Amino acid sequence: MSLERRTTKQKEAIRAVLATQEGPLMPDEIHAMALKAVPSLGIATVYRSLKTLQDEGMVRCVEIPGQSPRYERSDKGHHHHFLCQKCHTVFDLEKCVEGIKKLVPPGFRITDHEIILHGLCKSCV
Repeated sequence: MSLERRTTKQKEAIRAVLATQEGPLMPDEIHAMALKAVPSLGIATVYRSLKTLQDEGMVRCVEIPGQSPRYERSDKGHHHHFLCQKCHTVFDLEKCVEGIKKLVPPGFRITDHEIILHGLCKSCV
């Protein structure tokens, strides 16, 4: 039995959606966009494919408190997010906060961090 991962048209449609988006998406958003390429795609298949892609290191989960998990490509490098409080869209922020190490108490060591800014996007202002 081959241990090679199978690539399906459903998984390819999901990867294509994630490749074209600037911010992380919820599974139902991915499903709606991927349906254009694979009209028979079911939401359960989207969840299974996202789990497989996450296990393979191709996709990472973005968790925003009080929100459903969102997913994005894992090759985007370190970045943070902006959540619009009106339209609930999540946008990628290109830069990291400078001087974050200065916020840490003496003797502590940062191993990772995630910053989520909340406000209104330019379309909702």
